[in-house]
Amino acid sequence: MADIAELILQLERAALDRWGKGDPGGFLEISAPEVSYFDPFQERRIDGIAGLAALYDQFRGKVKIDSDEIIGLRVQVIGDAAVLSFQFISHGSEGAMHWNCTEVYRRMNDDWRIVHTHWSFAEERKEIPVQGGASACVAGAYVGVAQALVLAAFTLV
Repeated sequence: MADIAELILQLERAALDRWGKGDPGGFLEISAPEVSYFDPFQERRIDGIAGLAALYDQFRGKVKIDSDEIIGLRVQVIGDAAVLSFQFISHGSEGAMHWNCTEVYRRMNDDWRIVHTHWSFAEERKEIPVQGGASACVAGAYVGVAQALVLAAFTLV
């Protein structure tokens, strides 16, 4: 399973790197034909690769990420499915952006493809003082809840 998790991470990192250079094709190439997609800028879920391609074409050549950070990366492999969740902080053409991401991958023949993506805003990480003078870093969104919901939805399909 460690090999599968590493492969999922490589696929995601390569797609994120291309996205940061204004090329959404990396995500389109690793998405399944029946992919579903949520993000906070869309009124409704997008279903299918054609709809996702139409959305992503609006961003082609417009996004530039100078640096990014992936926090709390986790891959859970469940048979022929894998759930990837992380927080993503990017710095670039849109300033600093803080995101939660959950993606569900499915093994299709010998390849892994994204069948569901969910991006949401994350609050900026803040240092909060705790008793005794120490501090704790707290993130404002709960990736685990979104991940559990995606897992539950995936098992119903």
